[in-house]
Amino acid sequence: MADGVSDSDLSGGEESREEVTMTPAELIARLEQAWLNEKFSPELMENKSELVECVMEQLTHMEENLQRVRKGDVKASVHRMEIDRIRFVLSSYLRSRLQKIERFFPHVLEKEKSRADGDPSFLSPEEFAFAKEFLANTEVYLRNVALKHMPPNLQSIDMLKAVPEPCLDSFVFLRVKERQENILVEPETDEQREYVVDLDKGSQHLMRYRTIAPLVASGAVQLI
Repeated sequence: MADGVSDSDLSGGEESREEVTMTPAELIARLEQAWLNEKFSPELMENKSELVECVMEQLTHMEENLQRVRKGDVKASVHRMEIDRIRFVLSSYLRSRLQKIERFFPHVLEKEKSRADGDPSFLSPEEFAFAKEFLANTEVYLRNVALKHMPPNLQSIDMLKAVPEPCLDSFVFLRVKERQENILVEPETDEQREYVVDLDKGSQHLMRYRTIAPLVASGAVQLI
């Protein structure tokens, strides 16, 4: 991946799909978009394991190029800072995902298990294994520390009820990348009429996450 990466590598598309080659700069921009969305969304986003793999390959290539730069060359310091910046973004992205998995693990697993065939996966294979292990360890810990000392009728626990769900009604800041029309901000109730707005490209808003979650997933808006 010396010069770029194909879009089909990131989307997992069929061989018949037309390939669009991205430059390394476009690849890093896509990583930053996924990072910000993951960092500011209240729920776990669709996994980007192909993107992560491509970025790691790009980092390896950049490290190899750095070895060929003469010592003392100012370009070496600039390249090293860029490598460190990309590693920070990548680490922060993966750390944000793990924190959400630990916080909402039963709901994450339930959502992953209930998705229809063909729908995008929310967990990479490694994250799925981690979530299952975290669930099993939590159940063992609760059983050994507390549940076995309780009356028989209280020695079971429903993790889906015990662990809070992500709050999709929390408010998030966003920047519009593609103009959107007739976005339902608030549904009609007995107290108010429905509230519909148009989102102009480049505009910034503070809105309820549940309202714009599909737009975040499609890439029409960017969380900031």
